[in-house]
Amino acid sequence: MEQLLRRELLANPRYELVLFDRLSPAEREALAGLREDPAFYGVLRPREGAAGLGVKSVDRDTALLLFTLREPGPLPGYALEALGASAARTVARLVADGVLEVREGDGFVSGAAALALVAEESGVRAGGRLAGLAREALRYAQALAVDDPVALSWRIYGFNRRPVTPRWKRLLPSAEAVERHLGIERGGRNRQALDRRWQPGKRSEFWLTWHARSGRPGAARSGGATYKLYVSPSPEALEEGFGAILGALSSSQAQQFKVGADAAGLLRPDKIVAYFPDFDRLSEAAGRLAERLAGLPAHGVPFTAEIAGDGLVSWGADPPETERSPLLGGGESWRLWLTNRLAVALLAARAGGAPKPWRFALDRVRLEGVDTETWTPGALLWKILP
Repeated sequence: MEQLLRRELLANPRYELVLFDRLSPAEREALAGLREDPAFYGVLRPREGAAGLGVKSVDRDTALLLFTLREPGPLPGYALEALGASAARTVARLVADGVLEVREGDGFVSGAAALALVAEESGVRAGGRLAGLAREALRYAQALAVDDPVALSWRIYGFNRRPVTPRWKRLLPSAEAVERHLGIERGGRNRQALDRRWQPGKRSEFWLTWHARSGRPGAARSGGATYKLYVSPSPEALEEGFGAILGALSSSQAQQFKVGADAAGLLRPDKIVAYFPDFDRLSEAAGRLAERLAGLPAHGVPFTAEIAGDGLVSWGADPPETERSPLLGGGESWRLWLTNRLAVALLAARAGGAPKPWRFALDRVRLEGVDTETWTPGALLWKILP
């Protein structure tokens, strides 16, 4: 990757750089949220006939770099000095995304064609069970006849859901049926334990939510990352195991937890999610869960970091507001933040004729600071870890 700093670079001529003020009224309205960033400049928009490129927001520093590199040349000295130790990784991201092209032989390449130049390492190690599920999800997605990045992202996000069969529809048709199944209906076997530690939150179509009663320690950092613990027993084991799950969460310092509200919600892999203000408290709760749930069959949540039980307990960290992409819908959870970026990379690699788009997608997300062998957020990603 360091070799990028010694090669000629070129602003991709298939893009046009458009100042925000010169976009159409409809485009300015759709992207109005971007103006909250004082460094925002405008957007990169594919020129007519430029396949495989998407619209990208651009800050002033990137705009200056693109103006500078309209003529081929190495990374300019001012940029090298400003970026410091992150220069190679930053250039690698810009080349991987097709914003910049890099000299290769007699021409310039970017995206999947520049994979050997931007990849941090070669080969894909086996990793754990959840890493294997993530690779299966990407291979599945690259074969789909889906060209819309948002639609493809949701297909990746939903990988490893169990089908909602007639039996499950009859068993869990409503939130009330879920409560009976879990023993938390009025008078149910787990209701007293629930009420002692938790109070109900606002219900949605998809989730049943509870918040810790007042007086529990810790509060989420305003605007920071949100730590999430995923508890993923197989659907068949949930009825028997929910009491132990509730007990472990109740003895932890979780601020909130939620459970899928119907059959579809309990058949998704991320069927139970608990929220913590910091990683230390999450880790302590994970240890309790692993101990109490030992031997419980796991379902497994792709694109989360495995902690215990062959995928039974795993974690992630939702990005802070500043890291959520308005061009990809915003409001991104940890998994959706990942699948949005993986979908864009898959489509770009497929449009560029890459033989293994899923490999390029992994390398692209790795450049963001994600360990794609364990799906652990890197120590510098949003500065979330101590």
